[in-house]
Amino acid sequence: MKFQKIVFVIVLFFCFSKINAQDNKLGKVTVEELKEKVNRKDTTAAAAILFKKGRTFFTYNKKNGFSANHVYEFKIKIYKKEGLRWADQKVRFYIGYEKLNDDQLEFSQAITYNLENGVIAKTKMDNQGTFKKKVNKYWNEKTITLPNVKVGSIIEYKYILKSENIVKLPDFDFQYEIPVDYFEYKTEIPEFYIYKTILTGETAITSDSKLVSGGQSFDNEHNQTNTISYQQINSFYTGKDISPLLFEPYVNNIDNYKGSIQFELERVRYPDEPVKDYALTWEGVASTIFKDKDFGKELSQNDFLIEDVKTLVGNVESLNERLNIIFKFVQNKMNWNEENGYYSDKGIVKAYADQTGNIAEINFILINMLKLAGIEVNPVLVSTIENGVPVYPTRTGFNYVIVAAEIDGKQILLDATHKFTSPNILPLNVLNWKGRLIKKDGTSQEIDLYPVLLSKEFSNTIAKLDASGKIEGKIRVQRTDYEAYRFRIQNVAKKEETYLEKYEAELGDLKISNYAIQNKETNLVNPVIESFSFSSDNQSEIIGDKIFVNPLLFFTRSKNPFTQEKRQMAIYFGYPTQEKINLNLDIPEGYIIESMPKPVRISSEDKEIVYSFNISNEGNKIQISCLKEINSSIFAADEYTGLKELFQKMLASQNEKIVLKKI
Repeated sequence: MKFQKIVFVIVLFFCFSKINAQDNKLGKVTVEELKEKVNRKDTTAAAAILFKKGRTFFTYNKKNGFSANHVYEFKIKIYKKEGLRWADQKVRFYIGYEKLNDDQLEFSQAITYNLENGVIAKTKMDNQGTFKKKVNKYWNEKTITLPNVKVGSIIEYKYILKSENIVKLPDFDFQYEIPVDYFEYKTEIPEFYIYKTILTGETAITSDSKLVSGGQSFDNEHNQTNTISYQQINSFYTGKDISPLLFEPYVNNIDNYKGSIQFELERVRYPDEPVKDYALTWEGVASTIFKDKDFGKELSQNDFLIEDVKTLVGNVESLNERLNIIFKFVQNKMNWNEENGYYSDKGIVKAYADQTGNIAEINFILINMLKLAGIEVNPVLVSTIENGVPVYPTRTGFNYVIVAAEIDGKQILLDATHKFTSPNILPLNVLNWKGRLIKKDGTSQEIDLYPVLLSKEFSNTIAKLDASGKIEGKIRVQRTDYEAYRFRIQNVAKKEETYLEKYEAELGDLKISNYAIQNKETNLVNPVIESFSFSSDNQSEIIGDKIFVNPLLFFTRSKNPFTQEKRQMAIYFGYPTQEKINLNLDIPEGYIIESMPKPVRISSEDKEIVYSFNISNEGNKIQISCLKEINSSIFAADEYTGLKELFQKMLASQNEKIVLKKI
C-alpha cells in the first residue's frame, strides 16, 4: 500500500472555455420547486443548495487603497427534518489586524418560502434573527436564523464581506455535505495583483478568464472626484450537480478534500514601483516571516532568561539532559491561552512574567532557553489538521509554530504548550503532513511531521475459564509514545471510577478490581502501564456440552470500520501503531479442545500493514499471540479496497471460535 503524497487534487486555472451561466437569481422561487420532495440527483439528501453565487471585486479609496468585497448568495431547499439545521447560518470574519481595519459582514435578503394552500408564502427575517458574537480577539461571528423553516421550505440569503485584507481572499467552497445543484463565482481583480489560484477536491469545474478595462472613482483629500483606470482580469468559475462530501471514518480534516477555489496573493506590481513578491517561494515566505518584529525579534530576546538557564543546567554536561530539563521547566511554568499562531502577541518577556502565552510565545521561550544552553534550535512553521495543508508556498497556510532541536545529528521536535507532550511527541493535531523549518538567514527546509517509530499498545492476559463459562484473570496493558499520549489527554481529567465504568463497558461489561496505573501524569517519556484483575460471565457461550470462546476474549473486534463500497478521502491513522495481544487461557477440567482457529499471517504488498495470529496449546493451556502493525500514518483513497479487505480478513481471524467439548 504505497502512500500517495498528495491526497487531493490541486490544479491551476488556465481554462478559457465559453460558459453560459444559468439565470439563477434570489427571489425567483416556483411552486414546482416548493413541491419537490427529493433532490433530483440525490434522493437521500436532507437538503440541497439549489444555487450558490459569489462575486469578488475591488474598490478603492485614497486613505486605505484597494479593498476586497465578497458577495455571496444562497438558495437552499429543505427535504427532510435533518435538513432543518440549514436554517441557521454562521459566518466568521477577521477583526485581529494590527494595521488594517476590521472586516465588515452584513446579511440581507434572508427569506423563507413555503407553499400554503397552493400559494407561495414569504417570511422575511427581521433584525431579531441576526446575532453577533466575539469568538476571540481575532474573530467575530454573525449568525442568522431563517424564520418559519419547515420540511419543504426554500430559504434564501445574501451576505457581503468587506475586507482590506487582499493577501488571502476567502476560500470559495462549492462542495458541502449536501448536494449543490449549481454554483458560479466571478472575480474581478485589478492587474496590480497576481494571485495563485488553487482548486482543491476532485470535482471538475469550468472556468473562463479575460482581460478587460477597469477603473475606480474616489474622492481625494480635497473632496474632489478622481478616477483611476487600469486593466483587470475577470474570471468566471462554474459547476453543476456537485456530489456531497460524505463523512468517512479515519479522516484528518474533511475540509482538505472538499471542492474549493482558493486565492493567495503572489505578487504586487504597481506602476513605477518595484515588484513586490509575497509568497512565490518557500525561501521568500520564510524570509518574510522571520523579518517580522513579532517573530524574528522575539527570537533574539534572551537576556531575561540567562539566570534561569544557568540555575537549571549550569552544572549539566549532557546536551540531551539539558534539553529535557529545559523542556520540562517551560512546559510546567507556562500555560497556553488557547490561541494559535506563529507571531507573538504580547511579547515573550511579558508572557514569561505572566506565565501565560500563545503558541508562539511559549515555544519562542523554549527556543531561546535552548539556545542559551548551547543547543542548535530553530522554529518550525506548522498548519494544524483543522487548518488544512499548505502545499504551495504560503504564509497564511500556517497557524502554529513548534521547535526543532538538533543534537549529535539527530532532530528532536518539541512543543511545550501542552502538558502531556514530550520530546518527539507532539499534539495530535500537529501531525499534519509537513512543517517548514526556517532559519534567521531566510533559508528553510521541509520537515516531515508524521512519526516514524511505532507507538505501541501491548497487553498481556492470564485467564482461567471454568465450566460455567465464567472467566477470571489478570491483565497488564502498556502504552508507549503516541498511544500513551492519547491515553493521557483522554483520561487524566477523569475520575478513576468514571474511567473504569467506561473501560468495563468497552471490554464487554467485565468487572475490574485491584486496578493500578503507572506514569499517568508524570514520567511522560515512559509508558503508561495499567494492571488489574477481572472477571466476566459473558465472554463465552455454552451450547449443549460445548463451550465457544472468542480467542481474544474482550479484545476481539467484531466490526470493520470500513464499510463503504468506495472511498473519497485518504485514510488517516495519525501515527504508525503496533497492537500486540498475548493471552494465556486455562480451560476447565473435564473439557478438551475440539477445534481452534488456524494461525494466520496477512500483510499488504509493501508491508505497511501486517497482521499475524498464532495459537497453540499444551494440555489444558492455550497460548495466543496476535499482532497488528500499521506502519504508515496515511493511505491514499485508491488503496481503500485493499485495506478494507485486509481488515475484513483480520476480523474473520479474530472471530473464529475456540470450541471446547465436555468429556
